[in-house]
Amino acid sequence: MISDAGLAAECCAYVRALEQDIDLAADAGADSVHLVVPVSDLHITKKLRKTRAEVCEMAWGAVEYAKSRGLIVELSGEDASRADQVFLGEIFRGGIERGADRLCFCDTVGLLTPERTAEVIPPLIFAPLSIHCHDDLGFALANSVAAIRAGASCAHVTVNGLGERAGNTALEELVMALEVLYGYRTAIRTEELYHLSTLVSRLTGVALPTNKPIVGEMAFTHESGIHAHGVMRDASTYEPIQPELVGRKRRIVLGKHSGTAAVEAALHEMGYRPDEEQLAEIVARIKRLGDAGKRITDADIMAIADTVMEVDYVPAIELKQFTIVSGSNTVPTASVTMLVKGGEITGAATGTGPVDAAVKALQKSVADVGTVRLEEYHVDAITGGTDALVDVTVKLSKDGKIVASRGARTDIIMASVEAVIAGMNRLLREEHEDRSEDTHRGAAA
Repeated sequence: MISDAGLAAECCAYVRALEQDIDLAADAGADSVHLVVPVSDLHITKKLRKTRAEVCEMAWGAVEYAKSRGLIVELSGEDASRADQVFLGEIFRGGIERGADRLCFCDTVGLLTPERTAEVIPPLIFAPLSIHCHDDLGFALANSVAAIRAGASCAHVTVNGLGERAGNTALEELVMALEVLYGYRTAIRTEELYHLSTLVSRLTGVALPTNKPIVGEMAFTHESGIHAHGVMRDASTYEPIQPELVGRKRRIVLGKHSGTAAVEAALHEMGYRPDEEQLAEIVARIKRLGDAGKRITDADIMAIADTVMEVDYVPAIELKQFTIVSGSNTVPTASVTMLVKGGEITGAATGTGPVDAAVKALQKSVADVGTVRLEEYHVDAITGGTDALVDVTVKLSKDGKIVASRGARTDIIMASVEAVIAGMNRLLREEHEDRSEDTHRGAAA
């Protein structure tokens, strides 16, 4: 499928030094093969149960056979970082003499250091050389950069660093390291990196760590009062690159470390104009919520501001009842009855699970007043046991506006429904609503 896709890229297949592997790759339309040969004595004796001479014969014969099938050949030394470097050089030279086009040094279990990399790479450059690093000890990125600086012309990478065990060098991290730290133009469209990472995460089912460089949720998120205040004055104070460069946006989140400036900026974005006394009280309440270990959402902030500023807020949605049907032989189905801006609406939907069905039923029920999309869904178990209290956080969007809201219950479905309704209420809030402190003082009087 890949070879027939018409891509402006070389299609390369990983193969062992076996004719049947090479035939499968060639018959499938691959342009090249990454021909892997174990080169450390550990792998040669324990895994293959062969001698060095037998491995050379196997490797060189495979190179010749792959070339006879019209393939570009990248001869790769598996576990090269633990190999006798003289023997590795012998295999590589013999491979090039028999037609190999490229070479690859594999740090199979992540034992290289940048210093060692700088030593071993230059003597092996008999042809274009690739570096293939694993991240078992967290050195994959550093070793890949060191190899390139030492003369390697290619680095093997994976989106989000996916790979065996701790993974491989991450595409997005290496690209931005080269672009930002070394001033090397990679020709990669960096503004697409975040979209690519989230797409791969969704399709593989492997979540991105929240603190992952470049693409993690917290990479451009600021909470600390000092950091948030600095970023609002000049983003470069606490950001190494502009988030837009990788397709991201800056986020100021509020919590126990937030300062007055960050809270005031967030309130202004939401349309609130508190006076100094009200602002101080709102900040204090947000900090108390953060001290309690709560994930503070937009809906929480708005609820606090409404209370402190005495805003007369009437929810657009009120839940009257909902029912979920689910089981081993039943398609999960949800039905809900709600009051939406005074009118009673009943909606039903099916989903991949009970929570999915409930959210879809809620979305369907408010469709007449607005299209609300679920952007993110996150659940944490706060306590242990089957009766655990769960904290559900959702991000919802409508017409480009995004809000986060939260629900906490022992019932995950009810917690999800609570979170979604809270978010929907904030999104469906009247656009012309006046939330300035002068107006509310007059109303209270």
